[in-house]
Amino acid sequence: MERSKHVLMISTHGYVEAEPELGKPDTGGQVVYVLELSKCLARLGFEVDIFTRQLEDLPETEQVAENVTIRRFPCGGSEFIPKEYMCDVIPEWVENAADYIKKEDKDYAFIDSHYWDAGLAGQALANRFEIPHLHTPHSLGAWKRDNMEEDIAQEDMEEKYNFSTRIREERVIYEECDGIVATTPMQEEVLNDADYDIDSEKIYVVPPGYDDARFYPLSKPREEALKTDYDHEGTVILAVGRMAHNKGYDLLLRAMVPVVERVDDALLLLAAGSPNPDEEEAEQEQKLRDLADELDIADHVYFEEYIPDDALPDHYRMADVFALPSRYEPFGMTAVEAMACGAPTVITVESGLSEQVTWGVDAISADPFDPEAFGHAMLQVIRLPRVAEQLRSHGPRRARMDFAWMGVAQRICRIIRGYRMHGKG
Repeated sequence: MERSKHVLMISTHGYVEAEPELGKPDTGGQVVYVLELSKCLARLGFEVDIFTRQLEDLPETEQVAENVTIRRFPCGGSEFIPKEYMCDVIPEWVENAADYIKKEDKDYAFIDSHYWDAGLAGQALANRFEIPHLHTPHSLGAWKRDNMEEDIAQEDMEEKYNFSTRIREERVIYEECDGIVATTPMQEEVLNDADYDIDSEKIYVVPPGYDDARFYPLSKPREEALKTDYDHEGTVILAVGRMAHNKGYDLLLRAMVPVVERVDDALLLLAAGSPNPDEEEAEQEQKLRDLADELDIADHVYFEEYIPDDALPDHYRMADVFALPSRYEPFGMTAVEAMACGAPTVITVESGLSEQVTWGVDAISADPFDPEAFGHAMLQVIRLPRVAEQLRSHGPRRARMDFAWMGVAQRICRIIRGYRMHGKG
């Protein structure tokens, strides 16, 4: 570490921008993770380059903050490529990135890659330039495959998600890299199972973080006033995220049935999607609208589609309940942000976050595949003021204590500095 204070962060898929439009294809929590971790590393004295793919009309370079720069390298043309098939063009991307490193004579202390496509790129560069490589999977192919088997036909799942290639390449990345960051104990367990069988000494459990300068609670009267500001009335249940099958919005709609039966003014504010939804997103939204009609709860569902990033904290604050109903969720960053803002939060038991919070104190967890049970979990918050106040009080404390970004950056630094790092460096 003494030889350089330069860090190479790699995230190759999606739209990695200084001010990302969250909800665009393959652009969500991982992009936030990379940007926020990079900014914190810069505040700790590092100079960070974020390497990503150049696509569409995005510039070659973009400044994120002092000592944090996005550098984009082309591969596979300029059109968007889904993350499941980025592996096909990674070799070209590696050559272009390597040319830049050689030309600029860059001396990186370590590489931190994110998701398996970037893991392929990071390991290739690590081997070529003899740089220590820390890899953060974010999600695991085997875990995602196993959680989807009951919902999607095998042939459709393989065609869309490329699981055979993904899991094969993940094994190689995990075997060759110097360290793996699992965001939850659940991920650590999967990394140790038969699909991967990784040496446990190589795995470090470090949760994602949130920006505690943006996400924090307000007084109850101010939170109530926000409903008027955003023209929402009644008991607001908020769900936020990308428009994707795994997010479980259809399960949440079914869970709303017992809520609507008991709470006349219940309103589900469903903010799922992107600022410019594509055809697939529009089809998924229409299916949700049709389901709301079928369940006879359409009058209790408001489709927000997209909440700008600067308005997100206030939406969390005005929520009487925040719901994370995902079929599977590696972590659940939106739930941490909601907790930090004081929103009583109900999360899926299929989230890695459920293992890291205390049930009934920081948040409530429930099974989204049991809509009645998930609905009654939300009802506990709505109809039992003492439960709601408990969550409003303890949620922000747990978020600040365990999930603030600077603490995450410091833990990453301790790993890289060699206290426990294996291999090169």
